[in-house]
Amino acid sequence: MKNKKIIGFMLGILVVLCIFWGKETFFEKSSKKKANIKTVGVLQFVSHPDLDSIYKGIQKGLADEGFKKDQNLKFIFKNAQMDQSKLKMMSEEILENNPDAVVGIATPSAQALANQTKEVPIVLGAISDPVSAGLVKNEKKPGGNITGVSDRSPVNAQISLAKKLFPEAKKVGILYSSAEDSAKSQVADAKKAAKKGGLSVQEYAVPSTNEINQIVSEMVKEVDFIYIPNDNTIASAMPTVVKIADAKKVPIIPVTEKTVKEGGLATSGLDQFELGVQTGRMSAQILKGKNPAIMPIYTFKEGKTVVNINKAHKWGIKIPDSVLKHAKLI
Repeated sequence: MKNKKIIGFMLGILVVLCIFWGKETFFEKSSKKKANIKTVGVLQFVSHPDLDSIYKGIQKGLADEGFKKDQNLKFIFKNAQMDQSKLKMMSEEILENNPDAVVGIATPSAQALANQTKEVPIVLGAISDPVSAGLVKNEKKPGGNITGVSDRSPVNAQISLAKKLFPEAKKVGILYSSAEDSAKSQVADAKKAAKKGGLSVQEYAVPSTNEINQIVSEMVKEVDFIYIPNDNTIASAMPTVVKIADAKKVPIIPVTEKTVKEGGLATSGLDQFELGVQTGRMSAQILKGKNPAIMPIYTFKEGKTVVNINKAHKWGIKIPDSVLKHAKLI
């Protein structure tokens, strides 16, 4: 009887040890699984089709590299909706979650993140001029914790396209937000390209969205066509700009396919979704251990020609065969 009690006692201890060991193994596996989950924070400046496409592209690019949302990747997404006062707070909130990398979609977002950390890798999504924006010192050798993708537009190709579409045009109006640093360098490039093409140029700087209606209403009386650089403020107000320009039949040459779809006539521009995909891929490389300091800023070398063929027909604008042959018609 005594031996039976001892044997029972020992069996009981063995069962407890097995249960304890099993629990420990489970927790150890859970811990390891949790440790393999990467966190990426994304700060977007405002909602509009171009920036929304970039965000979707970022997720695709990360997934292509093996980082999938709700599997081995956690996203922290914030959108400031063009409220500059929210950018600092949202940057802090993202960084409080100890992300492995963060992405700034549009220059103000990237600048806000850069002001909050010098350690966490920052990937630039849709930054036209990272050097002028004070984000990197050199695009080929960024140094520090920042790299990413530039959405610098092929301005020469866009002005050249406008000249083919409007051979009689003499004056171009450049519409941009005076509050956006990234737009200013593009305006300078557009002015050079336009003057080289024999066009006179008038700048129309918009201080805020409240002045867009008034400024565009004056603009359409004075120019033969409107050029809009990469500018989040103007892009978010594109329906207003298009409505006023259409009333006077003043064509718009924007810089992205989305803004052509929204009422622009044509462009030779970048695919914003593909821009986002490249941003996601660069983010994935960092998650795998690559140092952003030695990753050059990625710049797309070519744009694609996109023509709003319905608007061209409506206004009786003949699209040259040399343009149609290579264009995507929407």
